[in-house]
Amino acid sequence: MGHYATVWDDKAATEVIKDWNGIDQIVLRNPHGASAKISLHGGQVISWRNELGEELLFTSNKAIFKHPKAMRGGIQICYPQFGDCGLLDQHGFARNKIWVIDENPPPLNSNETVGKSFVDLLLKSSEEDLKYWPHSFEFRLRVSLSVDGDLKLISRVRNINGKPFSFSFAYHTYLSVSDISEVRIEGLETLDYLDNLCKRELLTEQGDAITFESEMDRTYLRSPKVVAVLDHERKRTYVIGKEGLPDTVVWNPWDKKSKTMADFGDEEYKSMLCVDGAAIERPITLKPGEEWTGRLMLTAVKSSFCFDQLELQSKGF
Repeated sequence: MGHYATVWDDKAATEVIKDWNGIDQIVLRNPHGASAKISLHGGQVISWRNELGEELLFTSNKAIFKHPKAMRGGIQICYPQFGDCGLLDQHGFARNKIWVIDENPPPLNSNETVGKSFVDLLLKSSEEDLKYWPHSFEFRLRVSLSVDGDLKLISRVRNINGKPFSFSFAYHTYLSVSDISEVRIEGLETLDYLDNLCKRELLTEQGDAITFESEMDRTYLRSPKVVAVLDHERKRTYVIGKEGLPDTVVWNPWDKKSKTMADFGDEEYKSMLCVDGAAIERPITLKPGEEWTGRLMLTAVKSSFCFDQLELQSKGF
């Protein structure tokens, strides 16, 4: 379990609770009232609230909270496959597994712990996994909440196999928005993307910003380390920083597809948007003993700044 710096001892807490299925959840808090909740089911962040108690992540009202079904919402860990572009089930198996708390993880840089509440989780390949994905691995995930309320996820995948293996990956991040028609994304202009609605056709973004009028499912290639999601109605901007994740996935199912999804409300597409830090176009290959690290940092700020300030917002990332 993670620890706090000394000054946090009387102001913040890390708590382990159980959901109605008896599965552990870890609650992280900071001194100003922000919080995050992580379930051992899938190693999934299922809540991230700011200091006002406002929920920043979307979860469907029809989400199925029963193992091994993945929950529709929060931040899902898609590993070792993203989407259906492989032999495994949609988005791989990590999001369906029960993770464990890692009491003694290999060290990270000291700045990954100072002024943060955090928890370390661990997933190892099981005998069942090896039957349909024959590669031994250790997946370590740290989730931390800073004194400023920023949410950070660090994934470390180590190959403990006797031969190389490759995988794709994404932090499948469901953001809560006021109205999808009032939202735009900045930072992906002029980039090439794969249109997953048109057989992964390679196209180039033409707009000054990404806005939404219909279903969208795109993988932006070689995207910048920082992008922004601006919610005009709520006057909130999500700043999304990433490292080790060259691609960015943008997804909203819109009305027709929403009606085909049993764990998603017909009108819920209006209040959510997925923007994922990912490694999809070029899968990650690890030799025996090698380790890959992928980082995601989410910040929610008032929308009173311009895109040029994004690098400042991602300080310390």
